[in-house]
Amino acid sequence: MKQNHLVGTWQLVSAELKDANNQISYPFGEKPIGYLMYKEDGYMSVSIMSANRLRFVSKDIAGGTIEEMATAADTYTSYCGTYEIQVNKIIHHIQISMYPNWTGIAQERIFALKDDRLLLSAPPDLIDGKQQTAHFVWKRV
Repeated sequence: MKQNHLVGTWQLVSAELKDANNQISYPFGEKPIGYLMYKEDGYMSVSIMSANRLRFVSKDIAGGTIEEMATAADTYTSYCGTYEIQVNKIIHHIQISMYPNWTGIAQERIFALKDDRLLLSAPPDLIDGKQQTAHFVWKRV
């Protein structure tokens, strides 16, 4: 059996978006927090959030205001499912996603491994009204 070098837990180092004019933006701020996990059994999970997210005023887990909930959703993303590796690509077969439109679809990521770093890039996608490419750098935990 071929060794899978992606198996393990990865901590997010950086997350950026780049548009056609090479303008860079940081969807989760310049110091995002996140973890990506690949298991030997073919399952994966990823969660990313902005650092220092605002807390809800209410202590009730279901008690956030509409504005608080919108801000929480805008500063967090997560999905999980299975994955398959193809040469320099990894395909995430998403089964559960914070973004409902990704549930039940496959997302392609170009990857490169350099020492203890995993670089993932997504093909251009419509983000904030323009085509952008997502670039994520992860370090092995």
